[in-house]
Amino acid sequence: MANLKVSVIYYSAMGTNYQLAQTAAEAALEAGAEVRLRRVKELAPAEAIQSNALWQAHHEATRDTVPEATLDDLEWADAYIFSMPTRFGNMAAQMKQFLDTAGPLWGQGKLANKAVTAMSSAQNPHGGQESTILSFYVTMYHWGAIVVAPGYTDPSVFAAGGNPYGTSASQPQNGKVADAELAAARHQAKRLVAIGRKLIQS
Repeated sequence: MANLKVSVIYYSAMGTNYQLAQTAAEAALEAGAEVRLRRVKELAPAEAIQSNALWQAHHEATRDTVPEATLDDLEWADAYIFSMPTRFGNMAAQMKQFLDTAGPLWGQGKLANKAVTAMSSAQNPHGGQESTILSFYVTMYHWGAIVVAPGYTDPSVFAAGGNPYGTSASQPQNGKVADAELAAARHQAKRLVAIGRKLIQS
């Protein structure tokens, strides 16, 4: 069995996408992959972070415990799982900025032929998660990556709201992402590992 290397890269302000990414990383490990969990650099000024207690608490809880994503994490991996919140129907600027730094690897063809899947969140069930994931995949097409959407390949996708493009979470009411959404993230991660392993064996 091939030793698939997976980078799980996320941006999270309040912790929702951190929970999705952490769950996906655990599932990928369970599926036999070697995994790196990474957060992209925070771009918001300290005043903005401090103005929201949840944002401040999450920022402080993870800044020293989750390594910051680098281009090495992209080059190292055979497959990617990305998770990010939606901002007016698009990916958060923090994630976009990280992707925009990948030009040198792209120019060397080091991002091509790698399996990739994405997850997102918004305040409510129809807050732009689908358009965020679809617009994210446009960048992946430019990379030459192989998009591995969950489709309707497992009942967990339906239970989590039925988004075939990637797991979609709504803002938790009690600070914890819904179990159904986490189950969908687990399925999505294991599917990525299965497809990614086939790619590196071919």
